[in-house]
Amino acid sequence: MLSLNDLAAKLKEIDGRGYKAYKDIQGCYRSGDSLLYIDFIQGDPFAPPSRVRVRVPMSKAGLPAFLYQERRQTALEDLLIRYVKRNINSHYKAQPGLKKMLMIDAGQQQVLKRSSCKVTPDWVEVRLKVELPAAGRRILGRQAYEILGPSLFGVVEEAVVFNPQRKQEMSEWVYLFEDQEHIRQSLPDLGLVAFVANGSILARISGNSDLPLPNAVAFKSPPSMEVELPTIHHGLIKGMGLPKGVSLIVGGGYHGKSTLLKAIEKGVYNHIRGDGREWVISSNNTVKIRAEDGRRIEKVDIKYFIDNLPGGEDTQQFSSVNASGSTSQAANIMEAIEIGSDLLLMDEDTSATNFMIRDARMQALVAKEKEPITPFIDRIRSLYEKHEISTILVIGGAGDYLDVADRVVMLDAYQVYDVSARAKEVARSIESNRLSDVKDDQLKYRNRIIKKVQLKNSSRDRVKVSAKGLHTILVGQEKVDLSGLEQLLDSSQTRTIAECLANLERYLVGRVSFKQLLDSIYEDLETDLAQVTSYKAGVHPGDLALPRKYELAAAINRLPFLQIE
Repeated sequence: MLSLNDLAAKLKEIDGRGYKAYKDIQGCYRSGDSLLYIDFIQGDPFAPPSRVRVRVPMSKAGLPAFLYQERRQTALEDLLIRYVKRNINSHYKAQPGLKKMLMIDAGQQQVLKRSSCKVTPDWVEVRLKVELPAAGRRILGRQAYEILGPSLFGVVEEAVVFNPQRKQEMSEWVYLFEDQEHIRQSLPDLGLVAFVANGSILARISGNSDLPLPNAVAFKSPPSMEVELPTIHHGLIKGMGLPKGVSLIVGGGYHGKSTLLKAIEKGVYNHIRGDGREWVISSNNTVKIRAEDGRRIEKVDIKYFIDNLPGGEDTQQFSSVNASGSTSQAANIMEAIEIGSDLLLMDEDTSATNFMIRDARMQALVAKEKEPITPFIDRIRSLYEKHEISTILVIGGAGDYLDVADRVVMLDAYQVYDVSARAKEVARSIESNRLSDVKDDQLKYRNRIIKKVQLKNSSRDRVKVSAKGLHTILVGQEKVDLSGLEQLLDSSQTRTIAECLANLERYLVGRVSFKQLLDSIYEDLETDLAQVTSYKAGVHPGDLALPRKYELAAAINRLPFLQIE
């Protein structure tokens, strides 16, 4: 096997040559017991970065096994990635040019399963990207060795080799993750869909920052809704338990309604210590629903909400390349239910008004037979009582929803109050006079069968599928817009989704339903993120993160080439 001396000699030999000569260094190099794999070399200085891996044997890393048992493994890998990133920043502090050339895909406020680190009983592997240095298009061999040589091994080994002084920090990191998962799994048996701990900091610095707002008002549960949840490592955690059923969040503008809902929406993820939302925990099956004008819909049964369209269009197999606010919101709900959602989150501000409510005056003016939409207010109770699908809804103007709520919480200057009893009094004393628009109250949806996903162009060539930032995937020249997916968190999740889209056809063997497709893909993703990619075995991309099943399903549903039977 080649050594670092061999790498140094190769880089010296190609120094000053054309950039493509960097291909000569591809391979494996040993430094002591550790290995450097140079898997992929970029074609020119402006191409996507090169990919390398550093593997350290566990006999050298010495990580205690309890740190990576079962679900703790995701948390430990996340922490090691953060250590590597910190080491890159500190090691190359005096050489900012080199620091920018060495990159690792690390987390921010949430802990996600990522491909940039893998811990096994035999070894720890860290996967990085490198922009190999050049002067124009000429190789800078000495600078390349400064990145790929002993410094790189030092950066990685200092991060992954166990340091007893970090044992407490590492233990607390994995224990927090484990207890967050423990609470999430216990919610259904407790009759809850979400939990917000006392002392949580929900407000963020700004709309484009996920960092906690300094000096923000800490969350405090109303006494009537306070519960104590047991954990494995942190004792009892007190806070507000939101029960199954229909819950409204009300209050004046700018008093914190949407902030609370956004925290619950992000509670499907585990947050790092110090974020403020460590103990804001939501059901795994929570889906944020909104209107999404212009989205594509492929044969979704929205008859539960919309029927008898002018022109006689069949809403049991509704399709559109430019959906309206109401049809898009109806489709978003039905698609989420198809995959298994049991908690819908909605905000009046991002919903289609005609989908949410039809008041008494409009009912008197426009006869029911002339209105194809059955508003959500007339379905919300049935969704829970007959199908166990709960809803948490932010309402500021549609008081008719007080008639259908189990629980009403009010935000007043960021303080939370249980006003359920008062809301019932208001509903009784001030009648809405609206009538239910419901005729058939049975939720029916079919298991959609996938006919085809065409990923070839008119010349029968495979089209390229690539992620562009957080909210865009390009399929050939077609754009898949994911901007309506408010629980999509990280551009590395989007890259994973793009890889799944590119490889859908391998799962379409025989007659496959949409849910079967999702379950098959997701089983592979949870086993190994690289399993659903086009990369060669062992040559890992290193910049993937696990998306939720619901965002993956949403992307497939928006594919321009999806065909349903």
